[in-house]
Amino acid sequence: MNNAFGQPQTVLLLGGTSDIGLAIVRELITPSARTVLLGCRDLAKGEAAAITLRTLLPSGTVEVFEFDALAPERHASAIDALADRHGDIDVAIVAFGQLGDNDATIADPVLAAELSAVNFGGAVAASLAVAHRQRRQGHGAIIVLSSVAGVRVRAGNLVYGATKAGLDGFARGLGDAVAADGVHVMVVRPGFVHSAMTAGLPAVPFATTPEAVAEAAVRGLRRKRIVVWAPGILRVVFTVFRHLPTAVWRRMPVN
Repeated sequence: MNNAFGQPQTVLLLGGTSDIGLAIVRELITPSARTVLLGCRDLAKGEAAAITLRTLLPSGTVEVFEFDALAPERHASAIDALADRHGDIDVAIVAFGQLGDNDATIADPVLAAELSAVNFGGAVAASLAVAHRQRRQGHGAIIVLSSVAGVRVRAGNLVYGATKAGLDGFARGLGDAVAADGVHVMVVRPGFVHSAMTAGLPAVPFATTPEAVAEAAVRGLRRKRIVVWAPGILRVVFTVFRHLPTAVWRRMPVN
């Protein structure tokens, strides 16, 4: 349970090798933190990520466990088992996802469906599994990593953007559904982030870092924000983009 200052004692990261997710975990670690749980598909990479966290949490526990977005039938039991071992899950971060290759996913419906299953289907199942547990606890927070790509889906990032649009809408609705039970859901909408997922891609205006996104996310969480933009200027930019006429939008260089 959070301490008297609202600082979490137990943090769960689903997508335990995510650069942004790990940066948020590091930002959340305070002297009151005692447990960090990393759910990973690749356990070796998860253990490598855990090394740094263990130096930040020398008297606490950092556990790496297997978690596969494409096995939703195991999500609830995995979350319950963690909570049974470690106590209440104060903050959960849903941070897994794949960028995919736009041309390939448009050309191949199977690839498009596979990307959607991870980015949307898996994230929905994982978020619900955490939310059910936190509702029984009577408290908790879920940080869902969305993207500005989902605010208005562009042709140049079609399937990925569509998955983020779906996840963003789901997370907002989930927050409405669980608020009365003491569970807070916050959506984080980063722009282009210099990370392993975007390595090799040309940067765009307002590009940021995992650490900057994490700082904005944790600040937003403490203020009980519903949506956090990272960086904040993107809220203005995408308010304009969202309302552009289709004929203008299709000629924009972002497409």
